[in-house]
Amino acid sequence: MVSRRARGLDRAFEILNFLRLKRQPLRPNEIASGIGAPRSSVYELVNQLMRQGVLEYRGEDGRVFLGRNLYFLGMAYAEQFDLMRECDRLLTHIAEETRETAQMCLLEGNKYTVAQMKEGSRPFRISSNVGDPVAIPWTASGRLLVAHMSDQEILDFIPREDFRLPDGQWLDPAVFIAEVREAARVGYYTFNSVVESFTHCFAVPVYRADSVCIATLCLVAPREDGLRNHASYLKTLLDAAADLSSRLGHIADEGKQDRRVAGRG
Repeated sequence: MVSRRARGLDRAFEILNFLRLKRQPLRPNEIASGIGAPRSSVYELVNQLMRQGVLEYRGEDGRVFLGRNLYFLGMAYAEQFDLMRECDRLLTHIAEETRETAQMCLLEGNKYTVAQMKEGSRPFRISSNVGDPVAIPWTASGRLLVAHMSDQEILDFIPREDFRLPDGQWLDPAVFIAEVREAARVGYYTFNSVVESFTHCFAVPVYRADSVCIATLCLVAPREDGLRNHASYLKTLLDAAADLSSRLGHIADEGKQDRRVAGRG
């Protein structure tokens, strides 16, 4: 009975995450097909979630979507989760100081995602959709978010197909791991985006007390501006991340700070 309930709970969250990623109301049979689950169990779980206000009907053709109780749960979470609140303040500061798009990024499962974003003041938009899952090797943040893992743990964690870049080229996992180790050594990672050909991406780690990177602060800038202002943009991010990490109980590595200063020139 306990095992059955656990499987039901896992399936319920699978339904919620599927709707979140699809970002549109769906019929229960469409959800069942999308997650590869029996229709009967999906219909039963959808009805239970609707009774709890976690799902709601949208339209008159039986489509359902995320319900209002999730909003209240999210509000309670936001009130207590200092990291999210502090990141919102810092991203606003970073975007105002640099005029570029600032982001806070996390791991969600074995993917990278943008959790918060503040757009810069430029007349054109450079941004990612908040919450969309992206292959870890495609991102600057990915080199930092897996740095606490061993080489084998990284290879086991990232799906092999995710090393295929958007342009079809294959990123050698050994090269990726070498970049991870170098990013951890210097305390940041920047590169010309492999997703958007005209952008340069900056990522710096946010550490908790045990020195594990739990998030990154990022900038996405037009390539020429990112390279021209590389030192100042990086300093803005590093200062903000150091402040946030210290609030989480992390004690900075003085040797790493020296390497950061040397790298800014």
